[in-house]
Amino acid sequence: MAIQEVLHTDLAPAAVGPYSQAVAAHNLIFTSGQIPIDPKTGKIEADTIEGQTEQVMHNLKCVLARGGVSFDRVIKTTCFLADMNDFAAFNSVYGKYFPEGAPARSCVQVAKLPLGAKVEVEVIAVQG
Repeated sequence: MAIQEVLHTDLAPAAVGPYSQAVAAHNLIFTSGQIPIDPKTGKIEADTIEGQTEQVMHNLKCVLARGGVSFDRVIKTTCFLADMNDFAAFNSVYGKYFPEGAPARSCVQVAKLPLGAKVEVEVIAVQG
């Protein structure tokens, strides 16, 4: 029996390198970072931090659903912003996905994100 299961859904952007959308192991789901790619077009469609954050959270929702969980099972997030000046606007969208209590979180500014994205988020969730 494998100690991990690779999770994949066509409802979120496909991995474009040697990584998986998510891995489930020992009742935990570890997602790879999601950037705001629209899986229908394969491109970043939103220009604003709010629009990009909505797309990122939608992508994560689809990946988590593949593992049988939703945002209420998320225990940790790591958030990457291209510009920390977007922090308040990012929070206004991000917070809507955790109405019953936010998970532990790290949020950092990075020099650059793939495809010029403004935001990337990865999560850890508990199954069962």
